[in-house]
Amino acid sequence: MIAEEYIERWISPAPARLQELEKETWQKLVNPRMCSGHYQGRLLSLLSKMLKPRHILELGTYSGYSAMCLLEGLKESGKLDTVEVNDELSWIHQKYLNDSRVEVHYQSAEDYLQSSDLSKYDLVWLDADKANYLKYFELLTSGLRSGSILMVDNVLWSGKVLTEAEAWDKDTQILQQLNQEISQHAQWEAMIIPIRDGITLARKR
Repeated sequence: MIAEEYIERWISPAPARLQELEKETWQKLVNPRMCSGHYQGRLLSLLSKMLKPRHILELGTYSGYSAMCLLEGLKESGKLDTVEVNDELSWIHQKYLNDSRVEVHYQSAEDYLQSSDLSKYDLVWLDADKANYLKYFELLTSGLRSGSILMVDNVLWSGKVLTEAEAWDKDTQILQQLNQEISQHAQWEAMIIPIRDGITLARKR
């Protein structure tokens, strides 16, 4: 996309360590497209710096790129909890998420949400398995406090949400339902930012 190439040319460069991580992600991991990358990563960094959160929750660590971006705005005394179901990625987390403020939890997002005090989180980045997005949204809605910020990735789903989903395409159906629920939910005010695969930015009332 020409516009996206132009934008990437004129936004702030990513720190060298992030560039190194992105390169290693593409060289060594399966499905490297899941890495947030420069364009989306600079948005996460900027929002985190504007919000200056004390507690951040990330659901879906993958290689750790988005966690590193969010960490840029975290208060020095803060904590970033990131949840990843695949513990085979621990080697890359140990290499890049070696900050005392970061803790990687190797468990399912559902288990973490059900067993944790969610009211402490100022900022949540949801980028886990799409099949359970509705369940995660329900748990976050009941647990987060007023003023908390929720960002949800992949809400445009490569444009699939724009047309009626096939009967077998459960992920698209779930994302369509989620987009509708967030927009109409009395406890949330939200908008969709058409960056990369679409990000919902929402604030709990």
